Amino acid sequence: MSFFADKRREVMVHIEKYMLEMMDTYLKPIDTNWQPSDFLPDSTSDTFYQDIRILRDNAKDLSYDLVAVLIGDTITEEALPTYESWLAMVQGPSMKEDGGWMKWNRHWTAEENRHGDLLNKYLYLSGRVDMRQMEISTQYLIADGFDIGTGHDPYRNFIYTSFQEMATNISHRRVASLAKKDGDTLLSRMCGVIASDEARHAKAYKDFMNRIFEVDPSEAMLAFEDMMRKKIVMPAHFLREVGLKIGQTFGHFTDAAQRLGVYTAIDYVEIMQQLIEDWKIEGMKDLNEAGEKARDYIMALPSRLLRVAERMKNPTIDYKFSWIAG
Repeated sequence: MSFFADKRREVMVHIEKYMLEMMDTYLKPIDTNWQPSDFLPDSTSDTFYQDIRILRDNAKDLSYDLVAVLIGDTITEEALPTYESWLAMVQGPSMKEDGGWMKWNRHWTAEENRHGDLLNKYLYLSGRVDMRQMEISTQYLIADGFDIGTGHDPYRNFIYTSFQEMATNISHRRVASLAKKDGDTLLSRMCGVIASDEARHAKAYKDFMNRIFEVDPSEAMLAFEDMMRKKIVMPAHFLREVGLKIGQTFGHFTDAAQRLGVYTAIDYVEIMQQLIEDWKIEGMKDLNEAGEKARDYIMALPSRLLRVAERMKNPTIDYKFSWIAG
């Protein structure tokens, strides 16, 4: 085993113990946690068909872009098998079933699994979606897999998940606000509880990464720098529709999100700034020379990216998604 891998393993043994201690802080008890059926029409109720009609009536006024963004968010939530298998391949932590990493991975997956279930059923009942086209895109996303630049390194993976969970919190929270404005209070509540989950998960991954910075600051800083140089690639980047290549659908999806203000280039920079603050990057001590250079790069990056983001114009190209009916 290389020194690099051996050091990572030693750090992850330390982190795994902490994960087990903090599991109940960042994940809710299954028996009392919300479930999709808490929000959806009850098929055993005498008012089931009436409740569906109400749901469909409220979904009619959702804007085209908002439906497109909601579908893209749902597909990325549904690709959970990819995320679980990707996290299970991280090198360093124990692969024992009762170990901190594998237990966290399973329980985190179990909480996340509710998101796709809820949104998928809502979209099916809404009457706004060509479900077959959406399901094809979901199967593509799982079958294609993705390379997000983390490799099997736990440090890079924790940096990625910290960023990605913060981004999904923003996206779901803003979809909730827009749905409420469009008169769909049910969808607003759904996206609100999902955003709350994402916020807790983001806190967890940021906390785990904080512990890594405490015991291995220079290598953690180099991992942070590397992920920022590569740029965080969201799972939605790999979306595709029938007949399109990977990346083509993502461009139209991000255009819609940018127009709505659901997730923008400025949000990307602000998440980076929040991580710099949460991990206390500026005042971090005990860095070697490489770690100091990495910190210098990280600290200078947000202002540079913000200047670029502020010059970006809102995209105006109309696009017809195969996912949306009619």
